[in-house]
Amino acid sequence: MSSTCFFCHLNDSQILFQDDLVITIRDAYPISPEHTLIIPKRHIVSLFEATQEEQLALLQALQVAQKNLSQQYAPDGYNIGINDGIAAGQTVMHLHIHLIPRYIGDCPDPRGGVRWIFPEKAIYSALVTE
Repeated sequence: MSSTCFFCHLNDSQILFQDDLVITIRDAYPISPEHTLIIPKRHIVSLFEATQEEQLALLQALQVAQKNLSQQYAPDGYNIGINDGIAAGQTVMHLHIHLIPRYIGDCPDPRGGVRWIFPEKAIYSALVTE
């Protein structure tokens, strides 16, 4: 546990789900309604530091969160992502998985999804020839 880490000091009221290894909360700065975070309880920075048991618990919690979101809000799709390291855009240095519900029409053209971190490479379908 880190004394300065936001995710190491969550209030019980913020927690949607938890087990021995992970916590699920809503993102404080959502990019989509019900944007959810899956967080290991142990303070680690990278997915590559997580034990196999923690990785499995993260994936199981991700599945539980997706099922709950699907039942309650019926999104049309999801973006799932991890910013791992400063170069990848990680700003909270405690591993967390983003589960971002997506809805048809929530942006003009969602094709390319996470590829939009490099906009010039997002529309790769125009580059693919058969």
